[in-house]
Amino acid sequence: MEMTNRSLHGDSKVDCVSCDGLISRNRGDSADVSVPLTLPGKRTTHMEGDDLYRLRDRKLLLEDKKRLCAWTLGTALFGILLMIIHAEICPYVYTPGSNIALIINCSISLSTGCLLILIIVFHYKDIQLFIIDHNQVDWRIAMTSHRIIVITLELLVCVIHPVGSYWGVALHVNSSSTVPTPSPLCVSSHHGEALMDMELLLSVLMFLRLYLVHRAILLHSKVLLSASYRSIGSLNNINFTFRFVLKVLMNKHPARMLLVFILFFWLTVSWMLTLCERQTKESTGHMDTALWLIAITFLTVGYGDVAPKTNCGKAVCLFTGVMLKSGKQGVACTAMLVAIVTEKLALNKGEKHVHFFMMDIQISKRIRHAAANVLRECWLLHRANVTKGNSGEHRKHQRCLLEAIRVFRHLRLKQRKLRDYVSEMVDLPKMQMIMCDLSANWNNSYRELEQRILSMEQKLDELSRCFQQTSDLLSQVVRHRNPEIR
Repeated sequence: MEMTNRSLHGDSKVDCVSCDGLISRNRGDSADVSVPLTLPGKRTTHMEGDDLYRLRDRKLLLEDKKRLCAWTLGTALFGILLMIIHAEICPYVYTPGSNIALIINCSISLSTGCLLILIIVFHYKDIQLFIIDHNQVDWRIAMTSHRIIVITLELLVCVIHPVGSYWGVALHVNSSSTVPTPSPLCVSSHHGEALMDMELLLSVLMFLRLYLVHRAILLHSKVLLSASYRSIGSLNNINFTFRFVLKVLMNKHPARMLLVFILFFWLTVSWMLTLCERQTKESTGHMDTALWLIAITFLTVGYGDVAPKTNCGKAVCLFTGVMLKSGKQGVACTAMLVAIVTEKLALNKGEKHVHFFMMDIQISKRIRHAAANVLRECWLLHRANVTKGNSGEHRKHQRCLLEAIRVFRHLRLKQRKLRDYVSEMVDLPKMQMIMCDLSANWNNSYRELEQRILSMEQKLDELSRCFQQTSDLLSQVVRHRNPEIR
């Protein structure tokens, strides 16, 4: 977790714009700082070009974190997909001595091992990035209690996967009983209810791996990757967390985000309910009935025609009601939900300033491109008229010109609406601050004006005295030369 001295070959240009956010540089002491490496017999000294190496290493580490996050999420989704296949096909292909369930479960275990390795490597890169950002000496400084707890929880969550097939194979080998009957999770009822419940619980808990989605959204979002966003955000003390990225996405695409979340939540919880109720051989063990039950649960309808039978199914329905809208107090819960979501998703002043400022810049760029397209199509249409080409080409340029004008007008209207909305965001405290500043400026101007008036009065008095003295001197001189004049 340390930096090594590297020689600069070829082009030494570093993309410093994408590497913004470097903090905690050496500000206090201007002397050279010697940073020992963890490898024995090596050390590096802080030189003039070390900051460039740090920026380049930071950029490479960020790219590695993005790739590792994508691979981690893909491996987690692959393991969940294998678990779903394992739960769906095993009731139909399970036979004594069959290795299909064992092969699938081994694949799940292998993907789980790869997932754990990727998580460890991801946090290793994160610690390296922490060391580069803070210019620390020892990597153990980065291992705070919070980081250790987070890494431990992630490993515990990702290690969960169904292991009942291993027990089932072992019990099948060691037993000489008759042919067991197939069960929903490739575990025979002959092996006991405890093993089936454990298999069911581990299969459902595998969906906890979906917490990796928020990390992937954060690291791959255009807001975080944009150097302009990060520069303006750093000036306004904005932390680019998942909450800020989610607020921006919900502000830009609210209907799309809510639709995707509701559909994904609906399908996932319905399948979990199907998995829980499959043991009872009831109608709730089918996917269509489970979809109906989950829909009437989170829509606060509650017809009562379908109800879960198992404790696991009841827990899933309770979780659905708590996550969305449930119970007889549906109106109160809905009002609280709307209030909380509105408060959490509302952008504060700094975030609004950053977001709308960048949107205005982007729309201005698009308006310039649209204006250039209009000029280009006008020139092409004029050239087609001069050369008197075929009528098809003339109509084509006319059509392109009309489309370019339409796009230009649409962008101008969008920019006008955006600026009108920004101008309406001026609130009362800001107006009060502006008025206080104006009143303070007026008071200062009034005091300066009073001082200038007083100084002018003093100068006028001095001028009047000077004129009086001058007149007296003139009269004395005239009397001295002409003594007859009295």
